[in-house]
Amino acid sequence: MAEHTYEELKHMTIAQLKELAAETDHEAVEGYTQLKKEQLIPALCTAFGIETYEHHEVVGLDKAKIKAEIRQIKKHRDEALAAGDKAAYKRAMRQIHQRKHVLRRATV
Repeated sequence: MAEHTYEELKHMTIAQLKELAAETDHEAVEGYTQLKKEQLIPALCTAFGIETYEHHEVVGLDKAKIKAEIRQIKKHRDEALAAGDKAAYKRAMRQIHQRKHVLRRATV
């Protein structure tokens, strides 16, 4: 039986998934004819030993460094909030947003 990934299973039709389930002799896919696609994919993942979620990785950046910067900026944000300095608070929030945006853009 060919190796499959979660992404491949997610893009298959229900008919294709049921064909795979028919070939599989695992208890997780028993009664596969009655299952919907949303139920069949996790069952097949269990049968094939595939993790049922997609992994996202940050590529090309030092994620730990950026997260440390965000934590430091959050401390400044909290201090600005306690002091009532709206401009510093807004600046800190913007910096946090920018760094999170960089992380999201580098996520594959």
